[in-house]
Amino acid sequence: QVQLVASGGGLAQAGGSLRLSCAASGRTFSRYAMGWFRQAPGKEREFVAAIRWSGGSTYVADSVKGRFTISRDNAKNTVYLQMNSLKPEDTAVYYCAAGNYYGDYRVRSYDYWGQGTQVTVSS
Repeated sequence: QVQLVASGGGLAQAGGSLRLSCAASGRTFSRYAMGWFRQAPGKEREFVAAIRWSGGSTYVADSVKGRFTISRDNAKNTVYLQMNSLKPEDTAVYYCAAGNYYGDYRVRSYDYWGQGTQVTVSS
């Protein structure tokens, strides 16, 4: 079992930066692939970024490539999403999630979810 608590969201101007954190409880955190997803009003939840359990591999969606970076610190049971060059279309609730399969970026492949943190980017 893994419990996840996301934080770090807020209001940013276009072109600005935010860093999201996701703190995990449970001794098995380091075994899981971790992902970030987002959901804008009226839209489906979509994949943003994922990182392998070891941190050795990462993957980000084309829509955020070159702007967002995912990382993790297994000693701190925490995964991060550094978001730079923010755009208004990045506005959404961001969720962190834990799953068993790093290479599967579908929502249904992730077993544990945090509560979400709101990111709002103004133009």
